[in-house]
Amino acid sequence: MSARPGGLSLTEAQRIDWLRLTRTEGIGPLTFRELLNRYGSAGQALAALPGLLAARGKGHVRIPTVDDAERELDIARRHGARIVAMGEPDYPPLLKTVDGRPPLLAMRGSAEILRHPFVAVVGSRNASAVGKSFTDRLAKGLTEQGFGIVSGLARGIDTRAHEASIGFATIAVLAGGLDRPYPPENVPLLERIAEQGLVISEMPFGWEPRGRDFPRRNRIISGIAYGSVIVEAARRSGSLITARFALEQGREVFAVPGSPLDPRAEGTNDLLRQNATLCASVEDVVAVLRPMIEAPDLFDRHGVEDDAGTPRYQNEPLWDELFAGEDGLAEAVIPGGLSEEAGRAPMEPVALPEDMQNAAARIVAALGPSPVDIDDLARLSGVSLREVQTILLDLDLDGRIERHGGNRVSLSP
Repeated sequence: MSARPGGLSLTEAQRIDWLRLTRTEGIGPLTFRELLNRYGSAGQALAALPGLLAARGKGHVRIPTVDDAERELDIARRHGARIVAMGEPDYPPLLKTVDGRPPLLAMRGSAEILRHPFVAVVGSRNASAVGKSFTDRLAKGLTEQGFGIVSGLARGIDTRAHEASIGFATIAVLAGGLDRPYPPENVPLLERIAEQGLVISEMPFGWEPRGRDFPRRNRIISGIAYGSVIVEAARRSGSLITARFALEQGREVFAVPGSPLDPRAEGTNDLLRQNATLCASVEDVVAVLRPMIEAPDLFDRHGVEDDAGTPRYQNEPLWDELFAGEDGLAEAVIPGGLSEEAGRAPMEPVALPEDMQNAAARIVAALGPSPVDIDDLARLSGVSLREVQTILLDLDLDGRIERHGGNRVSLSP
């Protein structure tokens, strides 16, 4: 896989540190980023992590060793893949702007196709003949307009979207490791995509996909694309999760109308009633997305780097935490207001250096069950933004706050 010009590149030692930190149980993408912001590098975060965990009664958490990380890198190489970090040239450009983006991606194929703008095309696994036919025409037509297609390699609509775009640019995002594709009958298709396009997963090699991993995958699908087209979806379809993530990411959501007599159209017809953009042709998608592509800073958020060149990202809006507990997935929801709760007991200040205890007390006093913007929290409490972020990280590690979209936080219920 050839690297594209520009961007930062991790050293081998840094990549090992990133792997160890991101594979540590309980460290989701948001906590990973906060640790990097606080300590400046994954290596320094790893050095501090045992003390942080022990202070919170979590000393039993296993941190992967250097040998573990080197073994994973070796397995990736043997599969013709590589591990790419956010901020590096081969990391999908729009995904860099997504809250809760994976710190690392296993990638197999050619990153050169990432120069194209992408559209996500997803839908029912039990697709109708009409849905499959429309997907063929839509995906092929979009590639003729210069768009690549990203989907999830699932049966039905996903499969047809990949097959129609494989000659131009297609990306398959897996819920399991790159060596554990699902469904198994799509292994030949996956091999073709790896030869001509790109296959991506945030999961380690050997990881068998579980039900909770598919929504996690869907936020990557929508995050890579300027917009997501939902071709067919029942009311409880996983494709609707992709649409919800797309909305949270500020992307366009398109829905293909269907017969009111077909249960596979209930979800897409609901999306249209909720003001999704109607998609009845290629032109419907191109007309909306072309102006977005011509505004290159539309999703731009600025990152900084430390002296070692490690990518770091600060002051960005956050999704509701995707990862709960050790490895659970909390369903991401479109942020909404919460009512104030009466009679909440005051929280004790978090264990911090003595010179920050007063600041921590002011932050805790300012927090409540309703989400508040972190910048507003700093202004209202009179605490510097850097100190606020440090305090919030400690509260986060203690499980005492929740993070929400729009750079907001609240007390945990």
